[in-house]
Amino acid sequence: MTLADTLKGMVGMDPTGHADADMKAVLDALASLEPKPIEDCTVEEARAQPTPADAVKKLLADPAFSARPSPELEAVQSEDILIQGAVGSLRARVYTPQGEGPFPVILYFHGGGWVIADLDTYDATPRSIAAQSKAVVVSAHYRQAPEHPLPAAHEDAFAAWQWVLDHAESLGGDPTKLAVMGESAGGNLAINVSIRARDAGMRMPLHQALVYPVASNNIVSVSYEENRNAKPLNKPMMLWFINQVINDKGDLTSPLIDVVSADLTSLPPTVIITAGIDPLRSDGEKLAQKLREADVAVEHRNYQGATHEFFGMAAVVQAAREAQAMVSLAQRQAFGAAPL
Repeated sequence: MTLADTLKGMVGMDPTGHADADMKAVLDALASLEPKPIEDCTVEEARAQPTPADAVKKLLADPAFSARPSPELEAVQSEDILIQGAVGSLRARVYTPQGEGPFPVILYFHGGGWVIADLDTYDATPRSIAAQSKAVVVSAHYRQAPEHPLPAAHEDAFAAWQWVLDHAESLGGDPTKLAVMGESAGGNLAINVSIRARDAGMRMPLHQALVYPVASNNIVSVSYEENRNAKPLNKPMMLWFINQVINDKGDLTSPLIDVVSADLTSLPPTVIITAGIDPLRSDGEKLAQKLREADVAVEHRNYQGATHEFFGMAAVVQAAREAQAMVSLAQRQAFGAAPL
């Protein structure tokens, strides 16, 4: 049987059947919230749908569910501020760990297909990373499509990097120890910040952590076909996001979207996290390959029984705890600190 025959046979299957048990509990909790399929929504409806983060909150509130929220997260202080974007102010949230600074600083971008989600939806990851990496984390929002199509979010992301360069010290940070990080569409923004900083001759991040990043325009990859019916992200949903963010089909060949076609030389050491049950898994795999071919140091780990969005679920998903530990260790090493 050919690969094409195998993929054809997978169409219509539910790939979440082999999810880890704790991951499946999150998916069941999300289903109980009865979200409308994003691909069937208007933009306004999509932004109002229950999220995987809501499913985690439901599990944490269930006394019958064995959850493990980390006590060290309570020591992380957060403050909402405004920073300068490309054309105006951007909302941002600054997470500061317990202890004496100056701390390294990590600029973080949330996911949501460049269309949905916000700082609250993606509060868990930057809070956890601040605690585990002993770093100030700046979670920066950005203009979203379709009101602000490509390249608005990318312009705001780079403006956020410029802001962090200028303000790291005032945040209690060490301006010589800076990194970037992002999830999904945010992972795409993070690596594009590194590329643009390199091209502009500016200070570059010491490290980049890319969690299931959008990195190519290949929507017929192995993982797109395997996971066309996955939850919480599937192929129709990704196509809906892409159609919201592009101006025309020509944008699909832009290296801002098709990162694997960009010049990836001289980028910082990179960690790439992928999930087995995720249309974007092949994107991350291909990006890791292309970075290695460009002589960039890359650590890539796939969590086969996890789905898209798992990374911020450390309170309830073991794979997320393992992935966060891997990322934070790499970040601490990049900053020159001894491992915890």
